[in-house]
Amino acid sequence: MECEVYGLADVHPIKTEDLPSGKIVDQTILDANGRALFEKGSFLDDFQIEGLLRDGITELYVKEESPEEKEKPEIVIAKDVQETIDKAREADRSTVNLSENVKDRVAKGIQYLFSNSADVSFADETANVTGDLMKALESNATIAVDVGSLKVSDEYTFKHCVDVATMSMVIARRYGLDDRAVRDIGIAGLLHDVGKIKIPREILNKPSRLTEEEFSIMKQHAKYGYDMLKEKNAFNDGILMGVLQHHEKLNGSGYPGSLQGDDIHLYAKIIAVADIYDSLVTKRPYKKGFSKRDAIEIIMAMTAELDIFVMQSFFDSVILYPVDSIVSLSNGEQAKVVKNNPGFMLRPNVVGLTSGKLYKLAEDLSCASIVIL
Repeated sequence: MECEVYGLADVHPIKTEDLPSGKIVDQTILDANGRALFEKGSFLDDFQIEGLLRDGITELYVKEESPEEKEKPEIVIAKDVQETIDKAREADRSTVNLSENVKDRVAKGIQYLFSNSADVSFADETANVTGDLMKALESNATIAVDVGSLKVSDEYTFKHCVDVATMSMVIARRYGLDDRAVRDIGIAGLLHDVGKIKIPREILNKPSRLTEEEFSIMKQHAKYGYDMLKEKNAFNDGILMGVLQHHEKLNGSGYPGSLQGDDIHLYAKIIAVADIYDSLVTKRPYKKGFSKRDAIEIIMAMTAELDIFVMQSFFDSVILYPVDSIVSLSNGEQAKVVKNNPGFMLRPNVVGLTSGKLYKLAEDLSCASIVIL
């Protein structure tokens, strides 16, 4: 495709293949018929960048950050405000902490599992990876998870499986299940998408939304995974049901069996919540990731589809805004998080960095209209 671009003559364009996601187009890009593909000021995500490359657009101009944008001013906290912060601060509950060595072992382990599903040591390697995650939970009596700190791989499928397994294990512990059940849920979480290795790669890696026909094929991954694991005679029924049913919904709108209510195994109900959350917040070529707050609110609205007790265990387990992080409030003030409130992950206690005011977002009615942006 021949395109015309309007940019600045005194700056150099950047190669499209080197363009990171999140840049702003500093030009208008027209197609051969004079129609604007992108207006100046448009935001580019990974999917749009791939589209530019497919259309033969090899370089373009993007908005350069100003020195002020590149060098964010250091936040200076007044002495009296710091005293308020220190007085109100309560450390977060113990969260999952994966050392770099463990992250490396887990990353290599999950890649091995997806590349060697027919190997005779498949079940043993699954147990090893889950054992590493279990030790991380046991080492500091973990009762919560900071969902921003789990990254073990840049490859979506591997990262997603580890995220889902870890969150599912923490939810299961909060739900009150014993160690064996927590471990089994970890195994099911790791392997919940293993059936995707039987999905055609052109569908699995498609950089745009799937057609209805393609999605019908994709939905078969749950049954494929179940069949693969059942043939090995190494996984119990709870693990198998967790893999088979993790896309089922209480109201019968899920797949592959359109099951309802108690016909869905508890393991699958737990994995479903972790799977949906991680899928919502993760950026993919065809979509932006939702903010953590928006993802939580979406799940809150799914009471007809997800188990309410599992949802509550999830809400009680997740830390979205770790203590000491800086957040922006809807009243225009920046604030430091000083305490998280279990069950109210969207509404921690924060101290305004300008006013020095302690906002108890979960319990103070005068703060009802204030939210974290």
